[in-house]
Amino acid sequence: MAESESKQERIHAVIRALPAGSVCSYGAVAAKAGLPGCARLVARVLSQSDTPDLPWHRVLRASGQIAFPKDSPMFIEQSQRLRAEGIQVEAGRVKMPKRGLDLDALLWAPD
Repeated sequence: MAESESKQERIHAVIRALPAGSVCSYGAVAAKAGLPGCARLVARVLSQSDTPDLPWHRVLRASGQIAFPKDSPMFIEQSQRLRAEGIQVEAGRVKMPKRGLDLDALLWAPD
């Protein structure tokens, strides 16, 4: 397996593990995938992904902002997918989990 494929698979695994109704930043996904400081790599992997079941819409900028241009088809789709999972989207922004909240805690928190 090539190095880049291994990174892509790790990023995809972290994103697949995000529960419905939760969001995560590109940087937090990178860190959980063992790639700290590689938020842009996460964005690039997502932009090149053609995996239909990957919940890409749960990954946002650290500020909670949707990365697509406002009113673009992808912006609208991401907003709709997030709202369908009960996530409030206001002016293209989502309230992000508190800093310091560990992704493991988010994934394994009781319902």
